[in-house]
Formats: sequence, structure tokens, C-alpha cells
Amino acid sequence: MEISESLRFGTVGSPQTTSTSGTPAAIEHIRQLGLDHLEIAWVQSVRVSDETCALIKAASEKHKVSLSIHAPYYINLNSLTSELMEKSDERLLTAARKGYLAGAYDIVFHPGSYHSQPPEQVYERAKEKLLEITGILREEGVAVTLRPETMGKSAMFGNLDEVVQLSKEVPGIAPCIDWAHLHARTGDGTFNSYEEFADALTRVRNVLGEEGLHRLHFHMSGIAYGTKGEKEHLPLNEADIRYRDLLQAFIDFGVAGTCAIEAPMPFHTSDALTMQATYRRLMNLKPSTDNPDE
Repeated sequence: MEISESLRFGTVGSPQTTSTSGTPAAIEHIRQLGLDHLEIAWVQSVRVSDETCALIKAASEKHKVSLSIHAPYYINLNSLTSELMEKSDERLLTAARKGYLAGAYDIVFHPGSYHSQPPEQVYERAKEKLLEITGILREEGVAVTLRPETMGKSAMFGNLDEVVQLSKEVPGIAPCIDWAHLHARTGDGTFNSYEEFADALTRVRNVLGEEGLHRLHFHMSGIAYGTKGEKEHLPLNEADIRYRDLLQAFIDFGVAGTCAIEAPMPFHTSDALTMQATYRRLMNLKPSTDNPDE
């Protein structure tokens, strides 16, 4: 299998070295850089015409760059009022509809907040809401995968087990694992070793099977954190996250999918190239173990 078919690397948002504005130009530049993926950051709102979506899709197909969408931040599957919930639903539905027209099949979103409610109660509400939204999209023929993201603060709904279990119980849902968020979430510097990365991948495999490991979507960056979790994203060389150990775990577990780098500008392009180069280097070395369970 070619490396690009195992794990594809790219950026969240257009590379800052793109010479002209617009997503089609960013897609072309991703290919010029030797990267394979672009996550389009519609994080404030989705304001794009169907005609522009068609241009984005054509550029993606021409340059063989896969696409995902980061939906607006203001989505909350546990909104406290019906008015807020209606607005949240529409943001996610619009991102999915427009993303599908643009040739993106993975729609990443922040799943929401606990609002001091019991996690089990919030999980059931999120599950009910996602069953409703995925049902609407199926009826419309919008063939996308919605990907709730693991979150970087313990007050936010979206730990690894919640996101993975939703992916098992709701058709059309799969995880977006933000490894930096998991490292920051508890605020104590854990989730930063090969053993912890391997444990996470084992948990994914136990719930979603080998297929679940072969269609993963990640976010990766350095991160600053405190006792309450995430503070801000950082470049890899300014952070403590052990990305080489994470990449080794990917290789040992046969992980395939997409890794989108979310470091702050202007570092996200160089960090994407660093991650890609390190992955390829490790692929050319003997894996640390033939069987990650041994």
C-alpha cells in the first residue's frame, strides 16, 4: 500500500503560503506542497454558494486532494433552549449540505457542553439529536459522515469513549480524534505516551472493529493546557506532545485515514510537512512490534 493511501496529511484551513485567495487555490497549493488533504475551516459560518462548491469539488478531483469540513464552532448537541438548539441544528445541517456539494465527505464539529449535567444524560440527548440529524441528511441524499470531535476541556462533552460509542450507535457518525485535546483534557499532562496512544487505539478497535481503525480522521497540533484543560494550540516544537510515539502507534495498529494539522498560523503547514515526513521515515523503519497486543 502506498503511504498516501494509509494516512493522508494536510492542514485545517488554507496553507498560509497559498498565493491567491479561495479554496480552489488552496487545494492546488496543498498538492504542490506534496500534502494530500485540506480541512476547510467554516468555523464562523457557512456562507458559500452552490457554484463555489462546484469549483471546490472540481479542484479536489483534479488535484486528488481529499476534503473535510470543520463546521461552525457554535454547535451544541446539548443546547439549553429550543431556539438555540434549532440554530445549532441548522449550522450542522448547512455545513453537511454545502460540504457534500463541495466534495467533502467528513464533517467535523464540536459536540457541545455538559452544562453541569450528568454525562450519561448528555450522552443520551446527543445520541437522540444525532439520530435526528443523520436521518434528515439520509432522506436528502447527503452522503456525509458527521464526526464529533474529542474536546480539550473536561467541562465539554466529547471524551474519547463518548465519541467512539456515538460512532457505534448512530449510523453516519464516526470519530474525529483530536490527540492534542485528549492530552490537554484532564490538565495533568497524561495521554502523552506510546502506551496511552496504543490504549486509545485499542479502545477504538474494541468498539468499532478493524474497519474503525481504517477510516479514522484526526486533528493534531501542540497544545498549551492548565488544570481545566486546553488553553490554546501551539506549534509542535513549542509543545510537549510526543507526536513521534503517536505516529509509531498508528503504524503498529495499521491505522489509515486522515491527519489534519491544526497548529496556529504560520506553523500549520510546516507542522503538517513535519508530521508527514516523520511518518514516512517511521514507515521505512522496522515497526516497534509485529503485534501491538503482545
